[in-house]
Amino acid sequence: MAVPNEPDSEALLDRILKSLSDDKAEDVVQIDLRGKTSIGDYMVIASGRSSRQVASMSEKLVERLKHDFGRVARVEGKDAGDWVLIDTGDVIVHIFRPEVRDFYQLEKMWMPVSAQAN
Repeated sequence: MAVPNEPDSEALLDRILKSLSDDKAEDVVQIDLRGKTSIGDYMVIASGRSSRQVASMSEKLVERLKHDFGRVARVEGKDAGDWVLIDTGDVIVHIFRPEVRDFYQLEKMWMPVSAQAN
């Protein structure tokens, strides 16, 4: 049962996508994890052009989620700015520099094969 005033995963996902768009994230991909894993309902993967942009986007996203939903997210990797992981509970967000994203290829691990062919 949902806690009153607690955002559902779709509302959280929408706010995350808007925040990333506002901050000019590139190559934003959302992956539906429902029924595949218990780590969350969605995964969002995005790129920033530089370590500074990656760190800034992640910082602003965490601030917006706290302001809009009172949600405190766990953050890993913000100081380095190569790959930041933001765990909101329902939505896992990865923000990469493009070359780091290419190296790890998280989309290939989580996206259905049919979606990867596009």
